[in-house]
Amino acid sequence: MELAINNSKDTLAVSDEIFGRAFSQDLVHQVVVAYRNAARAGTKAQKTRSEVSGTTKKSKKQKGGGARHGALTAPIFVGGGATFAAKPRSFAQKVNRKMYRAAISSILSELVRQGRVKVVDGFAVETHKTKALAARLAELDVQKRPLIVTEDADPSLYLAARNIPYVQVRDVQGLDPVSLVGADSVVITVEALKKIEEWLA
Repeated sequence: MELAINNSKDTLAVSDEIFGRAFSQDLVHQVVVAYRNAARAGTKAQKTRSEVSGTTKKSKKQKGGGARHGALTAPIFVGGGATFAAKPRSFAQKVNRKMYRAAISSILSELVRQGRVKVVDGFAVETHKTKALAARLAELDVQKRPLIVTEDADPSLYLAARNIPYVQVRDVQGLDPVSLVGADSVVITVEALKKIEEWLA
C-alpha cells in the first residue's frame, strides 16, 4: 500500500497487514472500553447501616407510636446507611497485547480508507506560539478535531496546541485507541508512521 505525502510527489510504502486491515467493530469497542475503564479510579465508597455513626437503640416504642422502627441508622432514615453501599473496586478489564495492537491497526486502517489520515514529512514548530500552529493546521485543511502524531515528544508543539480547542498531540509511545477513535482527522509524520509500523508488526 502506498500513502501520499502531503505537499510532495513522493509516496510512502506501508504494510497492507497493518494499514489495510478489515475493520472489526467488536474488537475496537472492547479495547476502547477497557482502555477507558483502566483510567477509572474506582474509589467511590458509601457506608452501610452498620458503618454509619449513630446509636442502634430502638427509636420509639413498639406500640402506639405509629410505624414500628428499630435503629435510626436504617436506610429509610435521613443520615442512615445506604441500602446497596458502593465500595472501592477495580474496573480493569484484561486485554492482551495482541488484541490491543490489532485494534490500533484496525482503527488506523479504517482512517486510511476514509481518507482521514494526512502524512507529512515533519511537524516541528519553531515556536510554542499557538498562532503558528493554527496557521500550520489551516494549511493542511484538517477537520475540527485533529490528532497530531509525531515520532517524539515535542514540548513546543504541546505548548502551542494546548490553547486550541479539540486539538490533541501524541507521540508514538503515547498513542491510544481513544484518541484515534475521537479524531476527525489524523496528521502523522513519516517517521512516526515508520515507528508505528515497527510497533504493530
